[in-house]
Amino acid sequence: MISSVHNPLVKQLRQLGESSKHRHKQGQMLLEGSHLIQAAISVNYPLTIVCYTEAWRAKAGSLYDRLLSYNCRLELVADHVLSAIATTRHPDGIVASAPLPCPSPLEIKRIALALEGIQDPGNLGTIIRSSAAAGCDGIILGETCVDLTNPKILRSTAGQWFRSVIKPVNNLVAELQYWQRRGIKIVGTSAQADQVFWEYDFAQPSLLVLGNEGRGLTAAILQMTDVCLAIPVEEGVESLNVGMTATLLLYEAKRQLWSGTRLMP
Repeated sequence: MISSVHNPLVKQLRQLGESSKHRHKQGQMLLEGSHLIQAAISVNYPLTIVCYTEAWRAKAGSLYDRLLSYNCRLELVADHVLSAIATTRHPDGIVASAPLPCPSPLEIKRIALALEGIQDPGNLGTIIRSSAAAGCDGIILGETCVDLTNPKILRSTAGQWFRSVIKPVNNLVAELQYWQRRGIKIVGTSAQADQVFWEYDFAQPSLLVLGNEGRGLTAAILQMTDVCLAIPVEEGVESLNVGMTATLLLYEAKRQLWSGTRLMP
Protein backbone atom coordinates (compact mmCIF):
# COMPACT_ATOMS: atom_id res chain seq x y z
CA MET A 1 0.00 0.00 0.00
CA ILE A 2 1.19 3.51 -0.79
CA SER A 3 0.77 5.54 2.40
CA SER A 4 2.89 8.65 1.77
CA VAL A 5 1.83 11.67 -0.25
CA HIS A 6 5.55 12.18 -1.00
CA ASN A 7 5.72 9.00 -3.04
CA PRO A 8 6.99 9.87 -6.58
CA LEU A 9 3.98 8.16 -8.18
CA VAL A 10 1.59 10.27 -6.11
CA LYS A 11 3.35 13.45 -7.20
CA GLN A 12 3.24 12.33 -10.83
CA LEU A 13 -0.49 11.59 -10.73
CA ARG A 14 -1.34 14.75 -8.81
CA GLN A 15 0.33 16.84 -11.51
CA LEU A 16 -2.09 15.44 -14.09
CA GLY A 17 -4.95 17.20 -12.35
CA GLU A 18 -3.05 20.45 -11.92
CA SER A 19 -2.33 21.64 -15.46
CA SER A 20 -2.47 20.79 -19.15
CA LYS A 21 1.30 21.39 -19.24
CA HIS A 22 1.91 18.37 -17.02
CA ARG A 23 -0.66 16.26 -18.90
CA HIS A 24 0.98 16.89 -22.24
CA LYS A 25 4.47 16.43 -20.81
CA GLN A 26 3.53 13.01 -19.41
CA GLY A 27 1.17 12.12 -22.27
CA GLN A 28 -1.42 11.14 -19.66
CA MET A 29 -4.66 12.47 -18.17
CA LEU A 30 -6.44 11.89 -14.87
CA LEU A 31 -9.73 9.98 -14.59
CA GLU A 32 -11.61 10.32 -11.30
CA GLY A 33 -14.39 8.17 -9.95
CA SER A 34 -15.96 4.80 -10.63
CA HIS A 35 -18.41 6.09 -13.22
CA LEU A 36 -15.76 7.66 -15.43
CA ILE A 37 -13.41 4.69 -15.19
CA GLN A 38 -16.28 2.33 -15.98
CA ALA A 39 -17.10 4.47 -19.02
CA ALA A 40 -13.50 4.19 -20.21
CA ILE A 41 -13.48 0.43 -19.79
CA SER A 42 -16.81 0.08 -21.62
CA VAL A 43 -15.15 1.34 -24.83
CA ASN A 44 -11.81 -0.39 -24.12
CA TYR A 45 -10.01 2.90 -23.57
CA PRO A 46 -6.54 2.09 -22.20
CA LEU A 47 -5.72 2.76 -18.55
CA THR A 48 -2.15 3.12 -17.30
CA ILE A 49 -2.26 3.21 -13.49
CA VAL A 50 -5.29 2.76 -11.25
CA CYS A 51 -5.15 3.84 -7.60
CA TYR A 52 -7.87 2.77 -5.21
CA THR A 53 -8.55 2.62 -1.48
CA GLU A 54 -9.47 -0.38 0.62
CA ALA A 55 -12.89 1.12 1.31
CA TRP A 56 -13.52 1.48 -2.42
CA ARG A 57 -12.50 -2.13 -3.10
CA ALA A 58 -14.94 -3.36 -0.46
CA LYS A 59 -17.87 -1.79 -2.31
CA ALA A 60 -16.62 -1.90 -5.92
CA GLY A 61 -17.96 -5.30 -6.87
CA SER A 62 -17.60 -6.20 -10.53
CA LEU A 63 -15.59 -3.10 -11.44
CA TYR A 64 -12.66 -4.24 -9.31
CA ASP A 65 -12.86 -7.72 -10.85
CA ARG A 66 -12.84 -6.14 -14.32
CA LEU A 67 -9.76 -4.09 -13.46
CA LEU A 68 -7.90 -7.20 -12.32
CA SER A 69 -8.09 -8.55 -15.86
CA TYR A 70 -7.56 -5.17 -17.55
CA ASN A 71 -4.14 -4.28 -18.92
CA CYS A 72 -3.20 -1.70 -16.29
CA ARG A 73 -1.18 -1.30 -13.10
CA LEU A 74 -3.19 -1.43 -9.85
CA GLU A 75 -2.04 0.36 -6.71
CA LEU A 76 -3.71 0.21 -3.31
CA VAL A 77 -3.35 3.61 -1.58
CA ALA A 78 -4.33 5.13 1.76
CA ASP A 79 -7.42 7.34 1.87
CA HIS A 80 -5.42 10.53 2.42
CA VAL A 81 -3.14 9.66 -0.50
CA LEU A 82 -6.05 9.27 -2.88
CA SER A 83 -7.47 12.58 -1.65
CA ALA A 84 -4.12 14.22 -2.41
CA ILE A 85 -4.24 12.96 -6.00
CA ALA A 86 -7.89 13.76 -6.73
CA THR A 87 -9.11 17.21 -7.77
CA THR A 88 -12.55 16.73 -6.16
CA ARG A 89 -13.26 17.46 -2.50
CA HIS A 90 -14.90 14.10 -1.83
CA PRO A 91 -13.41 11.44 -4.16
CA ASP A 92 -15.19 8.09 -4.23
CA GLY A 93 -12.01 6.07 -3.73
CA ILE A 94 -10.55 5.49 -7.20
CA VAL A 95 -8.54 7.45 -9.76
CA ALA A 96 -6.62 6.40 -12.85
CA SER A 97 -4.17 7.76 -15.37
CA ALA A 98 -4.82 7.13 -19.05
CA PRO A 99 -3.06 8.06 -22.30
CA LEU A 100 -4.05 11.30 -24.01
CA PRO A 101 -6.55 10.70 -26.82
CA CYS A 102 -5.53 10.33 -30.44
CA PRO A 103 -7.11 12.81 -32.90
CA SER A 104 -10.56 11.63 -33.98
CA PRO A 105 -11.47 11.55 -37.69
CA LEU A 106 -14.55 13.67 -38.36
CA GLU A 107 -17.13 13.29 -41.10
CA ILE A 108 -19.98 15.80 -41.21
CA LYS A 109 -23.07 14.13 -42.63
CA ARG A 110 -25.71 16.30 -40.98
CA ILE A 111 -24.55 18.60 -38.19
CA ALA A 112 -21.42 19.27 -36.15
CA LEU A 113 -20.15 21.91 -33.72
CA ALA A 114 -17.07 24.13 -33.85
CA LEU A 115 -16.03 25.96 -30.70
CA GLU A 116 -13.98 29.15 -30.40
CA GLY A 117 -12.56 30.38 -27.12
CA ILE A 118 -14.67 28.26 -24.74
CA GLN A 119 -12.92 28.63 -21.38
CA ASP A 120 -15.22 27.13 -18.76
CA PRO A 121 -14.68 23.36 -18.35
CA GLY A 122 -18.26 22.90 -17.17
CA ASN A 123 -19.61 24.54 -20.33
CA LEU A 124 -17.49 22.33 -22.57
CA GLY A 125 -18.59 19.26 -20.61
CA THR A 126 -22.23 20.23 -21.08
CA ILE A 127 -21.68 20.75 -24.81
CA ILE A 128 -20.04 17.34 -25.20
CA ARG A 129 -22.86 15.64 -23.30
CA SER A 130 -25.59 17.45 -25.27
CA SER A 131 -23.79 16.74 -28.53
CA ALA A 132 -23.77 13.02 -27.79
CA ALA A 133 -27.42 13.03 -26.71
CA ALA A 134 -28.58 14.86 -29.84
CA GLY A 135 -26.60 12.68 -32.24
CA CYS A 136 -24.17 15.38 -33.38
CA ASP A 137 -21.54 14.16 -35.86
CA GLY A 138 -18.70 15.64 -33.80
CA ILE A 139 -17.03 18.67 -32.26
CA ILE A 140 -14.16 20.78 -33.58
CA LEU A 141 -12.25 22.36 -30.71
CA GLY A 142 -10.47 25.59 -31.64
CA GLU A 143 -6.98 26.44 -30.43
CA THR A 144 -8.21 29.02 -27.88
CA CYS A 145 -10.50 26.60 -26.02
CA VAL A 146 -9.88 25.04 -22.62
CA ASP A 147 -7.81 21.84 -22.66
CA LEU A 148 -9.98 18.86 -23.60
CA THR A 149 -8.44 16.66 -20.90
CA ASN A 150 -9.26 18.98 -17.99
CA PRO A 151 -10.55 16.69 -15.19
CA LYS A 152 -13.71 18.77 -14.72
CA ILE A 153 -14.60 18.31 -18.40
CA LEU A 154 -14.09 14.57 -18.16
CA ARG A 155 -16.35 14.31 -15.10
CA SER A 156 -19.11 16.59 -16.39
CA THR A 157 -19.65 14.65 -19.63
CA ALA A 158 -21.12 11.69 -17.71
CA GLY A 159 -18.88 9.32 -19.66
CA GLN A 160 -19.78 10.67 -23.11
CA TRP A 161 -16.25 12.07 -23.53
CA PHE A 162 -15.13 8.57 -24.53
CA ARG A 163 -17.95 8.10 -27.05
CA SER A 164 -17.72 11.46 -28.81
CA VAL A 165 -15.79 12.50 -31.91
CA ILE A 166 -13.79 15.54 -30.77
CA LYS A 167 -11.17 17.08 -33.02
CA PRO A 168 -8.82 19.70 -31.50
CA VAL A 169 -7.28 21.94 -34.16
CA ASN A 170 -4.45 24.46 -34.19
CA ASN A 171 -6.11 26.81 -36.69
CA LEU A 172 -9.88 27.10 -36.49
CA VAL A 173 -10.12 29.51 -39.43
CA ALA A 174 -8.32 27.05 -41.72
CA GLU A 175 -10.51 24.20 -40.45
CA LEU A 176 -13.71 26.11 -41.22
CA GLN A 177 -12.40 26.99 -44.67
CA TYR A 178 -11.77 23.28 -45.31
CA TRP A 179 -15.37 22.38 -44.52
CA GLN A 180 -16.73 25.32 -46.52
CA ARG A 181 -14.90 24.04 -49.58
CA ARG A 182 -16.64 20.71 -49.06
CA GLY A 183 -20.06 22.37 -49.18
CA ILE A 184 -20.78 22.47 -45.45
CA LYS A 185 -22.69 25.57 -44.30
CA ILE A 186 -20.86 27.55 -41.61
CA VAL A 187 -23.52 28.76 -39.17
CA GLY A 188 -22.70 31.35 -36.52
CA THR A 189 -24.69 32.68 -33.60
CA SER A 190 -25.22 36.31 -32.67
CA ALA A 191 -27.72 38.25 -30.62
CA GLN A 192 -27.85 40.78 -33.48
CA ALA A 193 -28.68 38.20 -36.18
CA ASP A 194 -31.91 38.68 -38.16
CA GLN A 195 -32.77 34.99 -38.53
CA VAL A 196 -34.14 33.07 -35.55
CA PHE A 197 -32.62 29.63 -35.09
CA TRP A 198 -35.84 27.68 -35.69
CA GLU A 199 -36.23 29.34 -39.11
CA TYR A 200 -32.97 27.85 -40.39
CA ASP A 201 -33.18 24.73 -42.55
CA PHE A 202 -31.07 22.15 -40.71
CA ALA A 203 -31.66 19.62 -43.49
CA GLN A 204 -28.53 21.03 -45.14
CA PRO A 205 -25.23 19.76 -43.66
CA SER A 206 -24.13 22.45 -41.23
CA LEU A 207 -21.29 23.33 -38.90
CA LEU A 208 -22.52 25.39 -35.95
CA VAL A 209 -19.86 27.74 -34.59
CA LEU A 210 -20.14 28.88 -30.98
CA GLY A 211 -17.93 31.48 -29.34
CA ASN A 212 -16.47 32.54 -26.02
CA GLU A 213 -18.78 32.78 -23.01
CA GLY A 214 -18.37 36.54 -22.65
CA ARG A 215 -17.30 37.86 -26.06
CA GLY A 216 -19.00 35.47 -28.46
CA LEU A 217 -17.44 34.83 -31.85
CA THR A 218 -14.51 36.93 -33.03
CA ALA A 219 -14.89 39.16 -36.07
CA ALA A 220 -12.62 36.87 -38.10
CA ILE A 221 -14.94 33.90 -37.55
CA LEU A 222 -18.15 35.90 -38.01
CA GLN A 223 -16.93 37.08 -41.42
CA MET A 224 -16.61 33.44 -42.51
CA THR A 225 -20.14 32.40 -41.63
CA ASP A 226 -22.70 31.68 -44.34
CA VAL A 227 -25.51 32.60 -42.00
CA CYS A 228 -25.92 33.81 -38.40
CA LEU A 229 -28.74 32.75 -36.11
CA ALA A 230 -30.25 34.41 -33.06
CA ILE A 231 -31.86 32.87 -29.99
CA PRO A 232 -34.58 35.31 -28.88
CA VAL A 233 -34.86 36.14 -25.19
CA GLU A 234 -37.24 38.39 -23.31
CA GLU A 235 -36.29 42.02 -22.78
CA GLY A 236 -33.92 42.51 -19.86
CA VAL A 237 -32.71 38.91 -19.93
CA GLU A 238 -29.06 38.21 -20.70
CA SER A 239 -28.22 35.84 -23.53
CA LEU A 240 -28.12 32.13 -22.71
CA ASN A 241 -24.83 30.51 -21.82
CA VAL A 242 -22.98 28.64 -24.51
CA GLY A 243 -23.89 25.18 -23.18
CA MET A 244 -27.61 25.97 -23.32
CA THR A 245 -27.19 27.57 -26.75
CA ALA A 246 -25.55 24.44 -28.14
CA THR A 247 -28.31 22.26 -26.69
CA LEU A 248 -31.12 24.35 -28.20
CA LEU A 249 -29.53 24.42 -31.65
CA LEU A 250 -28.75 20.70 -31.72
CA TYR A 251 -32.23 19.71 -30.59
CA GLU A 252 -33.89 22.02 -33.10
CA ALA A 253 -31.84 20.24 -35.77
CA LYS A 254 -32.97 16.91 -34.33
CA ARG A 255 -36.62 18.05 -34.23
CA GLN A 256 -36.46 19.07 -37.89
CA LEU A 257 -34.88 15.76 -38.80
CA TRP A 258 -37.68 13.83 -37.09
CA SER A 259 -40.59 16.01 -38.25
CA GLY A 260 -39.26 17.14 -41.63
CA THR A 261 -40.44 20.71 -40.93
CA ARG A 262 -39.00 23.98 -39.72
CA LEU A 263 -40.90 26.75 -37.93
CA MET A 264 -41.56 29.80 -40.10
CA PRO A 265 -42.27 33.35 -38.86
